[in-house]
Amino acid sequence: MHIRLSLAWLVVAALCGPASVARAADGDRAEERPSIIDPYVDFRYRLELVDQDGLPNDATASTLRIRAGARTREWHGLSAHIEAEAIVHLGADDFNDTVNGRTAFPVVADPDDLLLNQAYVRWQLPDRVDAQAGRQAINLDNQRWIGSVGWRQNDQTYDAVLATAHPSAATSLTYGYAWRVNRIFGPDSPMGIWRDNDIHMIRGSVDVTNFGTISAYGYLLDIPDAPANSSRTWGLRLTGQRPVGGNVRLTYAAEYARQSDHAGYPRDFSLSYLLLQPGVTVGPVAFQLGYERLAGNGVDALQTPLATLHAFNGWSDKFLRTPPDGLRDLYADATIRPFRSGFLENAAFRIVYHDFRSTRGDIHYGREWNAQFSIPLRPGWSLALKYADYDADRFATDTRKFWLTTQIGF
Repeated sequence: MHIRLSLAWLVVAALCGPASVARAADGDRAEERPSIIDPYVDFRYRLELVDQDGLPNDATASTLRIRAGARTREWHGLSAHIEAEAIVHLGADDFNDTVNGRTAFPVVADPDDLLLNQAYVRWQLPDRVDAQAGRQAINLDNQRWIGSVGWRQNDQTYDAVLATAHPSAATSLTYGYAWRVNRIFGPDSPMGIWRDNDIHMIRGSVDVTNFGTISAYGYLLDIPDAPANSSRTWGLRLTGQRPVGGNVRLTYAAEYARQSDHAGYPRDFSLSYLLLQPGVTVGPVAFQLGYERLAGNGVDALQTPLATLHAFNGWSDKFLRTPPDGLRDLYADATIRPFRSGFLENAAFRIVYHDFRSTRGDIHYGREWNAQFSIPLRPGWSLALKYADYDADRFATDTRKFWLTTQIGF
């Protein structure tokens, strides 16, 4: 642990030190001569507790993520970004981080590590083109298909090229190609890196006045290291909101996709995805009902292996992989921001209820309650308390999880 901390501080010093010294040398002249490099550092501490039936021990994971990076100033639209990351275990490893062999404990997928998180070059023409090449975090739409898994201490990043063009103010066209996926488990894990991939990401969107944003997408995944995750998906998504008077507005999202076998997948299949999510916001209260359906045929099921999966189907993470009989998630989600001023002005309470069933055979998997309280304490500093309680019926086991997370950035 001490070696990891020392290396992390070396990274911080290397990336942030020179620019900080230059700014301190002469305040007046520093203002006249803007720095070419903008450094930053971010600390995120998390305590995660897991009580999972069927395992002899409960998990206690105390982890610190130290992230340091630098962005260059644009020059004719060109810029660069580099970011290093260290994940450090504080205290005993009373959890299964997926590489430490402690399988008598529940999984908390935050192995300690020191790595290059992002390193890419970017070219921008304002309101026309935005292109990046290199190791980068990629988040498309609501991250149901492509995401960076920002919840875990280590991001999921992609060695990729990604370009977005804006033919008009209301339209966008995106194409991305990724050949390597750097997963949250880190390079020490046999499942931590997917290499030699042939991943195509295609997306187009149009904003329709008084209606919403319509997007069409295609994700073609050829993943030789995990052929059971190879697939071809084409879909449509609609999101929008409409004021209905006073401080009331309706919100809505709907999505349909079709996924089929692709590349090295061992069998033929064709399965559907459906999302319906109506909602209403009244002042500080937002409420949504959701119906999400990932079909399964008893052998194969629709999968989203590159998603930010923690954001979907309950925070206990029981459905990171769709069961063979599919998954139907019926949920209610309420958020309230009750304070209008003062220290708690931006604090939010959130509660979510899920009921899980199969799409084939109507098997009742279980139900789950989620709750969260989050508050920005001051600019760059936040605190969150979070809880998940999964009550199993015919899938997995009863599980309770608690998180305390605080993050501060400079």
